[in-house]
Amino acid sequence: MAEQHNDCNTCGKCNGAQANCTQQEQQTLYTILIYSENIAGLLSQITAVFTRRQVNIESLNVCASSTPGVHKYTITCYCDEEMAKMLTKQIEKKIDVLQANYFTDDEIFILETSLLKISTPKMLEDATVSKIVRLHDARIVEVNPTYATIEKTGITEDILSLYNSLNELGVILQFVRSGRICITKSYVELLDEYLTERERKRLQH
Repeated sequence: MAEQHNDCNTCGKCNGAQANCTQQEQQTLYTILIYSENIAGLLSQITAVFTRRQVNIESLNVCASSTPGVHKYTITCYCDEEMAKMLTKQIEKKIDVLQANYFTDDEIFILETSLLKISTPKMLEDATVSKIVRLHDARIVEVNPTYATIEKTGITEDILSLYNSLNELGVILQFVRSGRICITKSYVELLDEYLTERERKRLQH
């Protein structure tokens, strides 16, 4: 029987479909890191690779990387390793993509950020709400007579644990969480090694 989640529209695992939950339990969540030049329209080319393979993107984050002039895409998806390898190879074929690699969760350091808006009257009525916030090491960033805003940064499981605990009390008004950000456990950025090697080969020729 498929795993039941407290809120399928929020957990990020099944998009509300029990069939998808069953399928994803048999697959691995891969994080694909892509480095490219900052070229307009490249994002649509990258997402098209997933669409053609009928692989759903769970989260996507785009930002400047530590290498000047290079942008970093962090994409998560459920698939098997063969598909993850195929996706990265297809993405690397794009002219403006410098490098693409896939990772499992034990190969990277991961963080997400979330914001929860909860009812202030309900929070004041039930001391359990504040206790849950403290137990999850979350932070209240704003309080007014109508609502309070809570910020929680951590791994996906911790964020969803806080959400589910507060949702059971019926105090949540709004909830949002960011796409995943991560760094690899390697000593230096893999892209830097690639660019150094590429420059070395260029000078040899």
